[in-house]
Amino acid sequence: MSDVELGRLLLGLVSLLMMALAFGRLFERLSMPHVVGEIVGGLLLGPSLLGLFLPDVHAWIFKAFPAQGALLAAFYWIGLILLMFVAGFRVQRELTSGDWRSVSVMLISSIVFPMLGGWYLTLLIDQSRMMAPGANPLSFHLVLAIGTAVTSIPVISRIFLELNLMSTRFAKVVLMTATLQDLVLWTALAVATGLNSGRSADGARLGIVIATTVFFIGLSIVLGPPLLRWMGRHMPIKRDTSALVGYALLVCFALTAVASLLEINVVFGALVAGIVVGTLPAKQLDDVKQRISDVALWFFVPIYFAIVGLRIDLPNQFDLQMVVVFILVSSALKFLSVGIALRFAGKPWLTAINYGVAMNTRGGPGIVLASVALAFQIITESFFVTLVMASIVTSLFTGVWLRILVRRGYSFGSAAAG
Repeated sequence: MSDVELGRLLLGLVSLLMMALAFGRLFERLSMPHVVGEIVGGLLLGPSLLGLFLPDVHAWIFKAFPAQGALLAAFYWIGLILLMFVAGFRVQRELTSGDWRSVSVMLISSIVFPMLGGWYLTLLIDQSRMMAPGANPLSFHLVLAIGTAVTSIPVISRIFLELNLMSTRFAKVVLMTATLQDLVLWTALAVATGLNSGRSADGARLGIVIATTVFFIGLSIVLGPPLLRWMGRHMPIKRDTSALVGYALLVCFALTAVASLLEINVVFGALVAGIVVGTLPAKQLDDVKQRISDVALWFFVPIYFAIVGLRIDLPNQFDLQMVVVFILVSSALKFLSVGIALRFAGKPWLTAINYGVAMNTRGGPGIVLASVALAFQIITESFFVTLVMASIVTSLFTGVWLRILVRRGYSFGSAAAG
């Protein structure tokens, strides 16, 4: 790479980061999710605006030399890996016995009915407009089902923090349910990408993919923490925070690489790595996790979401009918399944509605799903845009809904307990 090419690559990264941070801050000040602003920042630099009105400027910044796309993709994947790593070690693990009933009801209702309904969305939308040519049909239907059921832990957490709801039982139950649910869904996505790599949906292939995924989870979570503790006691590892940041990232990329070699998608490997690091009790690791989170969430992750926006081509890939039908049907499936199940479990209607709205927040994981499915050539560009738009719209709606309730003095403590 020449100095000129390096300079153009850095200019592209600076442009993406600057727009992501600026619009993320703007959306935050407008009481909207930060992640939506980061995507919008990238979208404005992409073919939807800059590439549409100033195509030469867009090409000069982002298509300066043949390898620039691949190099930007490397930052995209690193940002995605670190996002899932941070999400993994932020998993909530504390629940009182009284919360388990709500979690159980929500977990079953938020997975089973949305996934079943999402599986048959092709009855309303032409499958050929959503599934990439040559994709494994079973992989596609799994992605469709996951896209209907997924909940965003990072976005709903940020909304809870902004509204001072994080200490309520409502927030704790939502986050625990979303954590358990998304572990199931990420496992399903690992199966989907594994199947699509083989292009075969026969029973033997499906069994191998599921067995490999479960083996990876079990081995990592069961043996990972004690192995790391043993290494900490017996190996000459430097114990200061800066050094431990490096070791934690080593665990992240090592498990991600192992997952890739086993044909399990790297996103799932990064999530499992985060869970493994999060189980370690050392007090010093709190600072390590915070440092990794700071670098990830304020540099690599904004670049990732900005590149997501950069890839969105609204003039050519936005399918209004597909977007409207998918958002309305998938949101209804998620919202009604959770709300009605909780109402039957004895929750007041408004409480059940609040849980349903919170669990329908797609946010980052919905976009991650779209990114991975597109990278593995399971879905079309148009359906990629649809999944991203669904993530944006549902995140905005949740933020606005909960903010209205807070301003009206609604007690989420009594709601969670009710």
